[in-house]
Amino acid sequence: MADFVQTTVNKTAVRDLAVPIATVTSFNTLIESVIDDNPFGCVGYTGSDGVPVEPVIRNREHYTAKVNFLNGEGKRVGNVSLQSPTIAAFEANAAEVLNNAALATAMGATDALRNGPGETYYAQLKCHDPTGDDYYVTFTRKTVRVSSYQDDAIRTAVETWADAVPALA
Repeated sequence: MADFVQTTVNKTAVRDLAVPIATVTSFNTLIESVIDDNPFGCVGYTGSDGVPVEPVIRNREHYTAKVNFLNGEGKRVGNVSLQSPTIAAFEANAAEVLNNAALATAMGATDALRNGPGETYYAQLKCHDPTGDDYYVTFTRKTVRVSSYQDDAIRTAVETWADAVPALA
Protein backbone atom coordinates (compact mmCIF):
# COMPACT_ATOMS: atom_id res chain seq x y z
CA MET A 1 0.00 0.00 0.00
CA ALA A 2 1.24 3.51 -0.82
CA ASP A 3 1.55 6.12 1.89
CA PHE A 4 0.08 9.60 1.77
CA VAL A 5 2.81 12.21 1.47
CA GLN A 6 2.16 15.72 2.71
CA THR A 7 2.60 18.21 -0.13
CA THR A 8 1.58 21.52 1.46
CA VAL A 9 1.01 23.06 4.84
CA ASN A 10 -2.03 25.32 4.90
CA LYS A 11 -2.53 27.46 7.97
CA THR A 12 -5.35 29.42 9.58
CA ALA A 13 -5.15 32.34 12.00
CA VAL A 14 -8.04 34.18 13.68
CA ARG A 15 -8.32 37.60 15.32
CA ASP A 16 -11.25 38.10 17.69
CA LEU A 17 -12.42 41.70 17.64
CA ALA A 18 -12.82 43.53 20.97
CA VAL A 19 -15.95 45.27 19.67
CA PRO A 20 -18.19 43.87 16.92
CA ILE A 21 -18.40 45.87 13.70
CA ALA A 22 -21.42 48.08 14.35
CA THR A 23 -23.26 48.34 11.05
CA VAL A 24 -23.49 46.63 7.70
CA THR A 25 -22.43 49.92 6.10
CA SER A 26 -19.18 50.08 8.08
CA PHE A 27 -18.64 46.37 7.38
CA ASN A 28 -19.05 46.92 3.65
CA THR A 29 -16.77 49.96 3.72
CA LEU A 30 -14.08 47.79 5.31
CA ILE A 31 -14.49 45.04 2.70
CA GLU A 32 -14.48 47.52 -0.19
CA SER A 33 -11.34 49.18 1.17
CA VAL A 34 -9.49 45.85 1.12
CA ILE A 35 -10.63 45.16 -2.45
CA ASP A 36 -9.87 48.69 -3.70
CA ASP A 37 -6.64 49.38 -1.76
CA ASN A 38 -5.17 45.83 -1.87
CA PRO A 39 -3.21 46.32 1.38
CA PHE A 40 -1.74 42.80 1.27
CA GLY A 41 0.03 43.29 -2.07
CA CYS A 42 -1.94 40.65 -3.96
CA VAL A 43 -1.58 40.36 -7.72
CA GLY A 44 -4.01 39.73 -10.54
CA TYR A 45 -3.71 36.69 -12.75
CA THR A 46 -5.36 34.92 -15.65
CA GLY A 47 -7.65 32.05 -14.69
CA SER A 48 -7.58 28.64 -16.35
CA ASP A 49 -10.47 29.83 -18.52
CA GLY A 50 -8.35 32.68 -19.88
CA VAL A 51 -10.30 35.37 -18.02
CA PRO A 52 -8.34 37.93 -15.98
CA VAL A 53 -8.92 37.75 -12.20
CA GLU A 54 -8.47 40.77 -9.92
CA PRO A 55 -5.89 40.52 -7.07
CA VAL A 56 -8.62 40.52 -4.36
CA ILE A 57 -12.17 39.35 -5.02
CA ARG A 58 -15.30 38.60 -3.00
CA ASN A 59 -15.37 34.83 -2.89
CA ARG A 60 -18.46 34.35 -0.71
CA GLU A 61 -20.73 36.52 1.36
CA HIS A 62 -24.00 36.45 3.26
CA TYR A 63 -25.80 38.72 5.67
CA THR A 64 -28.38 37.68 8.28
CA ALA A 65 -31.05 40.15 9.40
CA LYS A 66 -32.99 39.52 12.62
CA VAL A 67 -36.46 40.86 13.32
CA ASN A 68 -38.18 40.55 16.70
CA PHE A 69 -41.97 40.62 17.05
CA LEU A 70 -43.32 42.21 20.22
CA ASN A 71 -46.75 42.08 21.81
CA GLY A 72 -48.56 45.11 23.26
CA GLU A 73 -46.56 44.79 26.49
CA GLY A 74 -43.20 44.91 24.71
CA LYS A 75 -42.53 41.20 25.25
CA ARG A 76 -40.95 39.28 22.38
CA VAL A 77 -43.45 36.75 21.02
CA GLY A 78 -41.51 35.67 17.93
CA ASN A 79 -38.58 36.37 15.66
CA VAL A 80 -37.46 35.88 12.10
CA SER A 81 -33.94 35.33 10.81
CA LEU A 82 -33.28 36.11 7.13
CA GLN A 83 -30.03 35.08 5.46
CA SER A 84 -29.44 37.02 2.25
CA PRO A 85 -26.70 36.81 -0.41
CA THR A 86 -26.07 40.57 -0.67
CA ILE A 87 -26.39 43.69 1.43
CA ALA A 88 -29.14 45.00 -0.84
CA ALA A 89 -31.15 41.79 -0.32
CA PHE A 90 -30.39 41.92 3.42
CA GLU A 91 -31.93 45.40 3.70
CA ALA A 92 -34.86 44.66 1.37
CA ASN A 93 -35.76 41.40 3.11
CA ALA A 94 -35.64 42.99 6.56
CA ALA A 95 -37.86 45.87 5.38
CA GLU A 96 -40.33 43.40 3.87
CA VAL A 97 -40.65 41.50 7.16
CA LEU A 98 -40.89 44.69 9.22
CA ASN A 99 -43.80 45.87 7.06
CA ASN A 100 -45.60 42.53 6.85
CA ALA A 101 -48.78 43.00 8.91
CA ALA A 102 -50.03 39.47 8.19
CA LEU A 103 -46.82 37.98 9.60
CA ALA A 104 -46.98 40.19 12.69
CA THR A 105 -50.61 39.15 13.27
CA ALA A 106 -49.70 35.49 12.86
CA MET A 107 -46.97 35.96 15.46
CA GLY A 108 -49.45 37.60 17.85
CA ALA A 109 -47.42 40.80 17.71
CA THR A 110 -48.31 44.45 17.60
CA ASP A 111 -44.82 45.62 16.62
CA ALA A 112 -41.75 44.42 14.73
CA LEU A 113 -38.22 45.69 15.41
CA ARG A 114 -34.80 44.94 13.94
CA ASN A 115 -32.43 43.17 16.31
CA GLY A 116 -29.27 44.92 15.13
CA PRO A 117 -26.88 43.39 17.68
CA GLY A 118 -28.08 39.91 16.71
CA GLU A 119 -27.49 40.39 12.98
CA THR A 120 -24.49 38.75 11.32
CA TYR A 121 -22.30 39.68 8.37
CA TYR A 122 -19.90 37.39 6.51
CA ALA A 123 -17.59 38.15 3.61
CA GLN A 124 -14.75 35.97 2.41
CA LEU A 125 -12.14 37.56 0.15
CA LYS A 126 -9.89 35.50 -2.09
CA CYS A 127 -6.40 36.93 -2.49
CA HIS A 128 -3.72 35.88 -4.96
CA ASP A 129 -0.23 36.22 -3.47
CA PRO A 130 2.72 37.15 -5.72
CA THR A 131 4.13 33.66 -4.98
CA GLY A 132 1.14 32.19 -6.83
CA ASP A 133 -0.69 30.94 -3.73
CA ASP A 134 -4.33 31.77 -3.14
CA TYR A 135 -5.48 32.46 0.41
CA TYR A 136 -8.63 33.78 2.04
CA VAL A 137 -9.37 36.63 4.43
CA THR A 138 -12.77 36.16 6.01
CA PHE A 139 -14.55 38.92 7.90
CA THR A 140 -17.48 38.61 10.28
CA ARG A 141 -18.77 41.18 12.73
CA LYS A 142 -16.62 39.61 15.46
CA THR A 143 -13.58 38.08 13.75
CA VAL A 144 -11.05 38.29 10.95
CA ARG A 145 -9.66 34.95 9.72
CA VAL A 146 -6.75 34.31 7.38
CA SER A 147 -6.85 30.80 5.96
CA SER A 148 -5.22 28.48 3.44
CA TYR A 149 -1.92 30.33 3.55
CA GLN A 150 1.46 28.65 3.62
CA ASP A 151 3.94 31.47 4.09
CA ASP A 152 3.82 33.22 7.48
CA ALA A 153 4.63 36.48 5.67
CA ILE A 154 1.00 36.45 4.45
CA ARG A 155 -0.35 36.32 8.01
CA THR A 156 2.13 39.02 9.03
CA ALA A 157 0.99 41.31 6.19
CA VAL A 158 -2.68 40.89 7.12
CA GLU A 159 -1.91 41.34 10.81
CA THR A 160 0.14 44.50 10.21
CA TRP A 161 -2.71 45.96 8.16
CA ALA A 162 -5.34 44.98 10.75
CA ASP A 163 -3.28 46.57 13.55
CA ALA A 164 -3.63 49.90 11.74
CA VAL A 165 -7.43 49.62 11.32
CA PRO A 166 -9.17 50.87 14.50
CA ALA A 167 -12.32 48.75 13.89
CA LEU A 168 -10.19 45.59 13.96
CA ALA A 169 -8.56 46.12 17.36
